[in-house]
Amino acid sequence: MTFTAIAALVFGYLLGSIPFGLLLTRAAGLGDVRSIGSGNIGATNVLRTGNKGLAAATLILDMLKGTAAVLAAARYGPELGLWAGFGAFIGHLFPVWLGFRGGKGVATYLGVLIGLAWQVALIFAAVWLITAALFRYSSLAALAAAVVAPVALWFYASPPVAGLFAVMSVVVFIKHRANISRLLAGTEGRIGAKG
Repeated sequence: MTFTAIAALVFGYLLGSIPFGLLLTRAAGLGDVRSIGSGNIGATNVLRTGNKGLAAATLILDMLKGTAAVLAAARYGPELGLWAGFGAFIGHLFPVWLGFRGGKGVATYLGVLIGLAWQVALIFAAVWLITAALFRYSSLAALAAAVVAPVALWFYASPPVAGLFAVMSVVVFIKHRANISRLLAGTEGRIGAKG
């Protein structure tokens, strides 16, 4: 890794580690979102507060930090966009401000995807929406989309981008291992369920 690649990675990490779900719910007087539902700081858990507006804002901001990291760094070289995007994804998962306990990375994954290959971002979103509409499980929708994205990137983008997202998809699966267990047991919470 070059110094500029490390700088892009760190920049992306710091941007990605901003915990918008926690900040927004606290600002709205809803307390610590980590104390409800899955204990996650992402949009799905923010939705469990019953505030759809805050959940939507969390989703958008968590996406945008991934996109912003890619676009800002890519101005200095395409490969730097890759490093910054990966940094933003890792920052969301392991934010230094929260003891390295963050979200599961799906919104930021999508944001990075928007910055690097918007056509595949549309495919990712379509797979997520269709799966969520059919089964009402956010986790299952995310996992299905994370399987499709690297395959689609092989055709729509370069091998390095496809490889990056293959790694990120593996991480998404690891972060969702508890969800996978609950899906198999039939105890996973459905979209829109509180608590």
